[in-house]
Amino acid sequence: MYKYFLFVILFLVFLQSCKENEAKSNQETIDSVVVAPTINKLYEIVIDSLLVERGVVEPNKNLSDILLPYGINNKQVYDIIQKSDSVFNVRKIKAGNNYTCIRSNDSLKSLKYFIYEISTKDYFVINFVDSLSVYVGVKDVVVVEKVGSGNVESSLWNSMVAANVNPLLALELSDIYAWTIDFFGLQKGDSYKVVYDEEFVDSLSIGIKKIKYAVFNHYGKAFYAIPFMQDSVLSFYDENGQSLRKAFLKAPLRFSRISSKFSNARLHPVLRIVRPHHGVDYAAPIGTPVVSIGDGVVTKKEYNGGAGYMVKIKHNSVYTSAYLHLLKFGSGLNVGTRVQQGQVVGYVGSSGLSTGPHLDFRVYKNNSPVDPLKVESPPVNPVHDTLLPKFSILRDSIVQKLQ
Repeated sequence: MYKYFLFVILFLVFLQSCKENEAKSNQETIDSVVVAPTINKLYEIVIDSLLVERGVVEPNKNLSDILLPYGINNKQVYDIIQKSDSVFNVRKIKAGNNYTCIRSNDSLKSLKYFIYEISTKDYFVINFVDSLSVYVGVKDVVVVEKVGSGNVESSLWNSMVAANVNPLLALELSDIYAWTIDFFGLQKGDSYKVVYDEEFVDSLSIGIKKIKYAVFNHYGKAFYAIPFMQDSVLSFYDENGQSLRKAFLKAPLRFSRISSKFSNARLHPVLRIVRPHHGVDYAAPIGTPVVSIGDGVVTKKEYNGGAGYMVKIKHNSVYTSAYLHLLKFGSGLNVGTRVQQGQVVGYVGSSGLSTGPHLDFRVYKNNSPVDPLKVESPPVNPVHDTLLPKFSILRDSIVQKLQ
């Protein structure tokens, strides 16, 4: 009996010991789980235990002016300039751009890093740690797909602002639809829906990356922009597979307004007499780039009395275009120069008989003036017949998404 009780007692002691060891083991496991400390970074530099000071480049200040108060002498600035030449020209530091100084958090407060923001996403770093080094970094760019839609009441730009859509999208749309929609002639009630990618850095928009697809309702007609790869080139097509790109642009400059239309009897604003005005006047800020509506050859580049500085371009055996009252000509432009569609041929001015900055744009068909707003331009490079089935599947999917 004695041996039996002794065995029971020893067994109970053993169980208790096992429980204590298990608890101890669990405690050790819990104690071993340590939360990793948060590492703070700025421009990919670990800034824990460092001081961060931000500033803005003041007018008439250079790199030396900024660094001298931080204990960087002229010899060091010279070395920085020499090292930086192949990376970034520090002489091009601009007033108004941001910079950051990272210093040691001790009694010396020595400068460890200097960072200058070249642009919204690019930055230049001077590393003073150990030995001097320089490099250019790029902030992370986040691409966000967005959908923008709205109705035009006064202008496309104002419509986008009202719809909380990045108004720079208007410029991208005007490029895509440049051959099919005259953005100077938008009507109240026109509407649009567009799917696009927008780029962000530090939660701030840095611009539109690309338009994926869109529909623009103008004068009651739906104009689709459907992207399709053909002959290794990505272009936009309408719902029938016709290229949105045509032989001529709808207008020779971006946003402005039509101040005078084609007429056979117009009161001249300067001479105050009635005579034909065989062109379209686009009122625009002085210096606005003017582009050729199509490929062609320059046949005239001159100062021509009342027309002021003017350029004339022959596009083919039928059509010629002319650009009057320019401020100056495009770079490298001469008689005989071959130009491409969209190439800058001049800048809006007020030369010749003019009451203010505007472009007098003219089109000639077989040497006779025609209304530029009524010129029909055939599309180029439609979707190949062999690719139409593939295009149709893509088109149907996109049209459904844009409903």
